[in-house]
Amino acid sequence: MTGADNQQERLSCDESAKWFLAGFIEGEGSLAVSIKKHPSRFGFIASPEFFLYQHESGRPLLELAREVFGNGSITPKPGNPQVLVFRVASRKVLLEQVIPFFERYVVPFTCKGAMFRGFREIVQAMSRKEHLTPNGLMRVIEIAYSMNPNSKGRERLRTLEELRERILRGHTSDIPLARG
Repeated sequence: MTGADNQQERLSCDESAKWFLAGFIEGEGSLAVSIKKHPSRFGFIASPEFFLYQHESGRPLLELAREVFGNGSITPKPGNPQVLVFRVASRKVLLEQVIPFFERYVVPFTCKGAMFRGFREIVQAMSRKEHLTPNGLMRVIEIAYSMNPNSKGRERLRTLEELRERILRGHTSDIPLARG
């Protein structure tokens, strides 16, 4: 076998591993945007993250994800140490690695397409620093709240109206008002 043949075989294997990982992500992955209290001037921040869950015996699958994305941490799940969590919170990695991976390998086959599009929109808006204005942060939060309206019984801690009142308090709209 020549070096070129071996390289082709490795590339093919890497591609197969990525397709396998995409199927695993469809079943065990989660795109989430948490809204956290923060001592910033708006009182809250949005935090987009990608998670994969697996029993500790399946750690090699999470290691594969870390290798494919070139980043991420693997830690025990709080309250259930036999379950491991792979987590990517870096917006740069989400933008440059996770989102393109989803676009190529996951989205064409997923039932979670709308959730992914909202997540992508949030990460892209944050990369443009739109979340640093009150209206931009509110837009990010509104998209996050719309991503998973039937969320397996878990409700958000705060209503959109509570967040809107706190974030936009004392701030005028970035959008000019229509004149009559």
